[in-house]
Amino acid sequence: MQREELTRYLDALLDSARFSDYCPNGLQVEGRGQVQRVVAGVSASQALVDAAIASHADALLVHHGWFWRGEDRRVIGIRKTRLQSLLAHDINLIAYHLPLDAHGELGNNAQLARHLGWSVAGRFGEQDVGWHGRTAETTTLAQLGVRVAAELRRQPQIIGEPERLVRRVAWCSGGGQGIFEAALAQGVDVFLSGEIVEQNVHLARESGVAFIAAGHHATERYGVQALAAHLAERFGLECEFVDIDNPV
Repeated sequence: MQREELTRYLDALLDSARFSDYCPNGLQVEGRGQVQRVVAGVSASQALVDAAIASHADALLVHHGWFWRGEDRRVIGIRKTRLQSLLAHDINLIAYHLPLDAHGELGNNAQLARHLGWSVAGRFGEQDVGWHGRTAETTTLAQLGVRVAAELRRQPQIIGEPERLVRRVAWCSGGGQGIFEAALAQGVDVFLSGEIVEQNVHLARESGVAFIAAGHHATERYGVQALAAHLAERFGLECEFVDIDNPV
C-alpha cells in the first residue's frame, strides 16, 4: 500500500491528533512510497534499524521513535548514524507514543490487561493514560508477582507485603510512575507500571497500596505487536516483530 494511505489510516485508528505528546506521532522519517514489508519493535535503536535493513523492510513501526522534546536537535554522532542508516535504505520510520499506550484494543495498556487477565473498569490521569480494573480473582501480592514475571518474562520489583490480598489494580505501561498518587485515588490494592522512583517506595509503604515495577520495555512490548498484527490482517502487509530486549 502507499505510505500516505498507511499513515493516514494509523493516525485515524490511534486518534493521534488528540494527544499532547513528547515527540511527533506518525511518520517521522520518510522512506519509499510503497510499503509491503514492515518490521515492528519497541524502540528505534540502531539494533532495530539494522534488523529492518536485514529484513529488507519498507517501514519500521515503533512505540519509541525519535525527536523527543528537550533532546539535542543536532543530527550528530549516534543520531546521524541511525538516520543515515534509514535514509540510505529508504526505510520509513513510523512511531506512535501516547496514542499507542492509550488505544482501547491495540494499545499497551489494553494488551497488558489482556495478557494478565485483568478486566478494565475505567481510566484516570492526564490524557487518560492510567487504567484501572480487577484481577480475575482475589490473589496475594506474591502470587500476582509470579504471574507478572511469567507473562512479561521479567522479574518485577515489588514494594508491599507479599501476603497482601489484591483484587483491584491500576496500571500504566512504560514510565507511568508519576501517576501513582492518582492511582491511589481509584481505591486500588496495587499499581503496576514499567518503572519506579525513590518517592514511590515511601508512598507505597505509607498508603498500603503495593507497587509493581515490571520493566519499561516489558510492559510496552505488546502494543506494537498487536498493531502490526492488525495491519497484516487488514491490509495483507508482511509484518515481523523484532524484540531488541532491554532489561529496564
